[in-house]
Amino acid sequence: MGKQEKFTGAMLSSDLLAFYRQISQRPLTVVDLETTGHIPAYNRITEIAILQARLEDGVFYRQSTLVNPETRIPERIVHVTGITNSMVCEAPVAAIALPDFLSSLNQGVLTAHNLAFDYGFLQAEYKRLDQEFVRPASEQLCTVELARLMLSDLPSRSLPALVRHFEFAVGRSHRAAADTEACWLLAERLLTEIQNESDAALLRRFSRQWMPLKLAAQLLGCSQGEGRSRMEKAGVEYRWSNRGQGSVPMYRRGDVERLYDEEQGGAQLSFL
Repeated sequence: MGKQEKFTGAMLSSDLLAFYRQISQRPLTVVDLETTGHIPAYNRITEIAILQARLEDGVFYRQSTLVNPETRIPERIVHVTGITNSMVCEAPVAAIALPDFLSSLNQGVLTAHNLAFDYGFLQAEYKRLDQEFVRPASEQLCTVELARLMLSDLPSRSLPALVRHFEFAVGRSHRAAADTEACWLLAERLLTEIQNESDAALLRRFSRQWMPLKLAAQLLGCSQGEGRSRMEKAGVEYRWSNRGQGSVPMYRRGDVERLYDEEQGGAQLSFL
């Protein structure tokens, strides 16, 4: 799991509400990368864009550039992004392009759709330049995680799917500037709802989130095997969902938190 999921995924709903309410008051630095593949240690950035914005007054800064990855872009990646080898051959290499972004990336709340992906690549690229890039988990916002919490019953929370769902007027998906715009519009919409809806309404929405077994077990403070056993014993319903390799049992956040509350109450009563 990514760093953002580790931070917010195993938090109780009341803590999540406080976290996102606090985040909604701060400027966001939205980042999106296009790359030659999915492994930061081996693949390279081909495009980077950032957008800085606040809920109260919108976007106030944009910056983007193609990046010469100094390696060939595989055809399958060209097909997805539309970024060709000829497009990047005259672009600045990472050693020239990325230092210009570092100051902005260290401002506000670092935000991306599937932040673990972008954050991992940024850390790898800056490490190659002998520069450190580290943002505290409290200053990270993953809009995938936020969408899973707020939009639990949509069939997909991928960025292209959400662009279609909300009819955001942005450019082609899988181009960095267009994706930062889409990510910002999504964050703006959901964080505005968090600012404006009542605690009770938001907690009801949160309770409908589908959580994989790993995160449910983290909430319960136990191993996945023990967590599944405890939830089966308590009659907690689940569904199967494909994530990565194989099928993963998914549980409603509200059901997991009710079990947590019952067990905590039982533990407290045992001390009376």
